[in-house]
Amino acid sequence: MILFWSLFARRPQRRSFALVDQAGICRGLHQGIDRPASGNWVEVSEASIAWLDQPLPASARVAPVVGQSSRRRALAA
Repeated sequence: MILFWSLFARRPQRRSFALVDQAGICRGLHQGIDRPASGNWVEVSEASIAWLDQPLPASARVAPVVGQSSRRRALAA
Protein backbone atom coordinates (compact mmCIF):
# COMPACT_ATOMS: atom_id res chain seq x y z
CA MET A 1 0.00 0.00 0.00
CA ILE A 2 2.87 2.38 0.77
CA LEU A 3 4.27 1.76 -2.70
CA PHE A 4 0.92 2.72 -4.21
CA TRP A 5 0.83 6.06 -2.33
CA SER A 6 4.45 6.81 -3.16
CA LEU A 7 3.50 6.85 -6.85
CA PHE A 8 1.34 9.92 -6.19
CA ALA A 9 3.71 11.64 -3.76
CA ARG A 10 5.14 14.95 -4.88
CA ARG A 11 8.82 14.80 -5.73
CA PRO A 12 11.16 17.79 -5.90
CA GLN A 13 11.92 19.04 -9.41
CA ARG A 14 15.42 18.38 -10.75
CA ARG A 15 17.15 21.56 -11.88
CA SER A 16 20.08 22.09 -14.23
CA PHE A 17 23.22 24.06 -13.34
CA ALA A 18 26.33 25.13 -15.24
CA LEU A 19 29.73 25.80 -13.65
CA VAL A 20 31.03 29.08 -15.05
CA ASP A 21 34.57 30.45 -14.60
CA GLN A 22 35.56 34.14 -14.31
CA ALA A 23 35.66 34.53 -18.11
CA GLY A 24 32.09 33.20 -18.52
CA ILE A 25 33.23 29.83 -19.94
CA CYS A 26 31.16 26.76 -19.03
CA ARG A 27 33.37 24.27 -17.21
CA GLY A 28 30.82 21.72 -15.99
CA LEU A 29 27.18 20.68 -15.85
CA HIS A 30 25.09 19.34 -12.98
CA GLN A 31 21.49 18.23 -12.50
CA GLY A 32 19.97 17.94 -9.06
CA ILE A 33 17.48 19.31 -6.59
CA ASP A 34 19.83 21.88 -5.01
CA ARG A 35 22.62 24.09 -6.32
CA PRO A 36 26.10 22.64 -5.62
CA ALA A 37 27.74 24.28 -2.60
CA SER A 38 31.16 25.18 -3.98
CA GLY A 39 31.96 26.97 -7.23
CA ASN A 40 30.19 29.54 -9.39
CA TRP A 41 27.14 27.48 -10.42
CA VAL A 42 24.34 29.25 -12.27
CA GLU A 43 20.92 27.79 -12.99
CA VAL A 44 20.20 27.16 -16.66
CA SER A 45 17.07 26.18 -18.54
CA GLU A 46 18.64 22.93 -19.78
CA ALA A 47 22.00 21.19 -19.72
CA SER A 48 23.74 21.05 -23.10
CA ILE A 49 27.08 19.30 -23.61
CA ALA A 50 27.75 21.71 -26.49
CA TRP A 51 28.30 24.48 -23.91
CA LEU A 52 31.39 22.85 -22.37
CA ASP A 53 34.53 24.95 -22.93
CA GLN A 54 32.36 27.60 -24.63
CA PRO A 55 30.91 30.88 -23.36
CA LEU A 56 27.59 30.21 -21.67
CA PRO A 57 24.76 31.72 -23.77
CA ALA A 58 22.90 34.49 -21.95
CA SER A 59 19.59 32.97 -23.04
CA ALA A 60 20.43 29.76 -21.17
CA ARG A 61 20.44 31.41 -17.74
CA VAL A 62 17.30 31.16 -15.63
CA ALA A 63 16.19 34.34 -13.90
CA PRO A 64 16.36 33.93 -10.11
CA VAL A 65 13.00 33.29 -8.51
CA VAL A 66 12.03 35.93 -5.97
CA GLY A 67 10.71 34.21 -2.89
CA GLN A 68 8.44 35.53 -0.21
CA SER A 69 9.98 37.43 2.62
CA SER A 70 10.64 35.30 5.68
CA ARG A 71 9.07 38.04 7.78
CA ARG A 72 5.34 38.40 7.20
CA ARG A 73 3.31 41.48 7.91
CA ALA A 74 0.69 41.31 10.63
CA LEU A 75 -2.87 41.58 9.43
CA ALA A 76 -4.99 44.41 10.78
CA ALA A 77 -7.85 43.22 12.95
